[in-house]
Amino acid sequence: MVIIGIDIGGTSIKGAAVRNNGFILGQFTSEVIKGEPAEATLERLANNVEHFLATTDLDKRELIGIGIGCPGAINSTSGYVDFSPNLNWNNVPLKKFMEDRFHLPVKITNDANAAGLGEAHFGSGKQYSDVVVLTLGTGVGGAIILNHKLFEGREGKGAEMGHMIIELDGRPCTCGRKGCLEAYASATALISDTKEAMMQNKDSKLWEVVEGDIAKVNGKTAFDAAKMGDKAANDVINNYVKYLSEGILNYCNIFRPDAVILSGGISKAGDFLFDKVKQYCKSWDYGYPNTPVPEILPAVLGYESGMVGAACLFF
Repeated sequence: MVIIGIDIGGTSIKGAAVRNNGFILGQFTSEVIKGEPAEATLERLANNVEHFLATTDLDKRELIGIGIGCPGAINSTSGYVDFSPNLNWNNVPLKKFMEDRFHLPVKITNDANAAGLGEAHFGSGKQYSDVVVLTLGTGVGGAIILNHKLFEGREGKGAEMGHMIIELDGRPCTCGRKGCLEAYASATALISDTKEAMMQNKDSKLWEVVEGDIAKVNGKTAFDAAKMGDKAANDVINNYVKYLSEGILNYCNIFRPDAVILSGGISKAGDFLFDKVKQYCKSWDYGYPNTPVPEILPAVLGYESGMVGAACLFF
């Protein structure tokens, strides 16, 4: 059994033929040109899929469908991309377009759901049935997998992991509300906090890490300076860990998962981050006393997670 798994991003589209054991048989890419109509992007995508199928040593009789992960408000029931700000798409009939072109079943979901599903099935979560995946990037995304199945909510628009209120009337969030987890635990938030700490601590090693140029601050800067023993950097990291961990504790209390998987650039901070998160969660009994202790793990699939996860919509 083979699925074409497609991961649509803001600047490019990645695709692969994926077996039901997670093995990738071959990959292809397609371009996204900023500002072009959705029809043009989809036409190019379809052409690249056709070329891939025509030039790949793949038994077409094994191909049973196409799974797609796409950013934005995705209606997995109707098959429409209702709104995708990154792509400037509105009411795009993605499922129908691909089904009409390839005469195969098509399933679509939000890109974060797809990536989380891939990680749960074939990455760090493969041995667990109930998994929460948090993606720590420009925003905070993620996925909920219960009894090995993706939980999407009505119209596929639930499981917005970054938009749980963590601080009432707190920082403004991109969603329009205030105090969301995303406003405190995203890479964007960490970079902002790092820059603020630098302006308040001119002798901090944070300046040394970026060679005196605050414009060079990224999600790794505070971790690098903290490892050098810098107090301001450690304060930034500890504050970040507090908010991230409180979010994790909330998800533990709601879902009581077997594992919580952290993905995205910040998760690459390794044990320096994970040890602190585990210690914080342990200090609060992973939600409350005498409850099961989940594993807190880094993601391992990397850029392949979205393609593999999109294929997993059929597994």
